[in-house]
Amino acid sequence: MNKEQIQLIQSSYKGKKVFLTGHTGFKGSWLLYWLKQLGAEVKGYALHPDQSESLYNSMNGDSMCDSVIADIRNKDRLSQEIKEYQPDFVFHLAAQPLVRLSYEIPAETFEVNAVGTANVLDGIRHLKKSCIGVMITTDKVYENKEWHHPYRESDQLGGYDPYSASKACTELVISSYRNSFLNPYDYQNHHKSIVSARAGNVIGGGDWAKDRIIPDIVKALIGNRSIEVRNPKAVRPWQHVLEPLGGYLLLGAMLLKEPVKHSYSWNFGPQIEDNLDVESLVQTAIKVWGTGKYETQKQINQPHEAGLLKLDISKAMAELNWKPKWSAETTIEKTLSWYKKRLNGVSASELLESDINSYSTN
Repeated sequence: MNKEQIQLIQSSYKGKKVFLTGHTGFKGSWLLYWLKQLGAEVKGYALHPDQSESLYNSMNGDSMCDSVIADIRNKDRLSQEIKEYQPDFVFHLAAQPLVRLSYEIPAETFEVNAVGTANVLDGIRHLKKSCIGVMITTDKVYENKEWHHPYRESDQLGGYDPYSASKACTELVISSYRNSFLNPYDYQNHHKSIVSARAGNVIGGGDWAKDRIIPDIVKALIGNRSIEVRNPKAVRPWQHVLEPLGGYLLLGAMLLKEPVKHSYSWNFGPQIEDNLDVESLVQTAIKVWGTGKYETQKQINQPHEAGLLKLDISKAMAELNWKPKWSAETTIEKTLSWYKKRLNGVSASELLESDINSYSTN
């Protein structure tokens, strides 16, 4: 983002009321901190943090928002919280976000991701005021044909595993609500802007989730163990967590100015040259850490995971003037450095502040 876009974001959220689902998660915690830095008033709605060492707990997230601990599937509770709060913005991040876990709890994954999003949209559509809803999905919503063509927003939706399929369903839910109840062409009557944002593989400091590459790398490095790599040649659109979050905030700010023009789906990912395979990511992480080794696991009776996935971000670049700021190497360096500094006693809040300021000014 450029200086003008940063200024737009700063002016758009100061003093505004933001309803943030998934605020106790990894991405949600980063977004909560950034929103508070921007001067927004935030009400969070999510489950308890998954891990005792969670980023949310480390940064004392309860002090930064009105935190509601509840299930996104509890439609009545969710609707009541949205109605009472009367938000200017809703950022919906709450989800079951793990591919491998979706094989263990497929029905719950569909309930949380697709039905949970419908519950959020129901809450928005019943508001008697203007509201901007930014619905976060994933790069895995596309029918992955394992080709080198980067996926565009107009490409076919689909999903092999329950997680990917549930997120494709979520996109259909968003589209249906936008067409049926919150149509951009009828904005003068309902005053709601609804968009979906599809981000690539997000990494950054403070993530401790199970079965995610950076937490697995860091835990192995801390324990002086060999890093176990499942799919070394799998290619993903890696990006620092601040890249898509900046895109979400920019999208919300632009909708505040032009509520109809941008009410569609958007990809936020890295430049094509920053799509790395897992082995390259691991090698760079070891280089930054200064020590470590890795080994490839034999894949026997393991659940299917896509081998190649790239995002086309040309629409966001052309129409939003958004583009990623940090290369893959910079992203990995900042991420591993975050964990090293945290282990050396630097507070999570200080590290969050430093990265957000660096991203916003450089």
